[in-house]
Amino acid sequence: MEKLTRDEAIEIAKDPFHTRLDPSDILLTDQVAVVTGGGGGIGMGIALGLAKFGADVAVLDIVPERTERAVEAIGELGRTGLALPTDVMDTDQIRAAIARTHERFGRIDILVNNAGGVRGAKFVDQSERSWRRHIDINLVSMLAATSATVPHMIESGGGSIVNVTSIEGFRAAPMYSVYAACKAGMINFTRTLAVELGEYDIRVNAIAPDLTTTPGLRGNRTGPVDPSTWVDFPSTAADVYLPLRREGVVEDCAGVAVFLCSSLGGYITGTTLNVDGGSWASSGWNRDGSGGWTLH
Repeated sequence: MEKLTRDEAIEIAKDPFHTRLDPSDILLTDQVAVVTGGGGGIGMGIALGLAKFGADVAVLDIVPERTERAVEAIGELGRTGLALPTDVMDTDQIRAAIARTHERFGRIDILVNNAGGVRGAKFVDQSERSWRRHIDINLVSMLAATSATVPHMIESGGGSIVNVTSIEGFRAAPMYSVYAACKAGMINFTRTLAVELGEYDIRVNAIAPDLTTTPGLRGNRTGPVDPSTWVDFPSTAADVYLPLRREGVVEDCAGVAVFLCSSLGGYITGTTLNVDGGSWASSGWNRDGSGGWTLH
């Protein structure tokens, strides 16, 4: 769908039998995307999803082998990838990666702020160094990448930013207090920036996953993605509190990201979409042994 002016929207509304929708509206043909933490898990799922729908993708990840493998997979989908090994806790490296992307492609249409991480611990047992590491990787990395990218989007006439927060940004998260605070901050930043950047036709949204099968969840936190090393543990959580009764997969997040970045999501900004199997909806209600639900 072409972008609409206010007058064009009024004219279309006068014809209730008219529809501008077309299956091609989901395509991202020849757009340029940047995905932080794009070498594995949700980030790589989103990077490949964007490529499959037509985008060229710059992949930022701290593990060089992960960036290279992701870019190889993007090439197999017929698109151009750019491998940019980047420690997102170093804001200079982030700015350099964004500049390199713009130099290579001449534009940036999509930014996915996915990089993040967490280690569980009671707040009183966490050091200040731990606080700051959580804040740097989850919150500051998003601020730095966004700050570096937005001027390029303004220059090219608009764009789409998708922040990967977490359902923990909405609820209490014992053992993950600083992480959850960062994710809540991402949600508010998403709303606020949507207001600030709307006049430039830049849309800002977020997705909030919950339990999702990723390398990190299976113990593959460092090094190349290697499913043969993953810990295969029986998960009863999905049966207990997820209405859809399964863990998420990275394609669940990728599909929502593609939608938000496409013309089909062209009137959506400032919104966080929960990609959580219904966990936020259940909010403390767990399945009991008889197939019913009990509030815990």
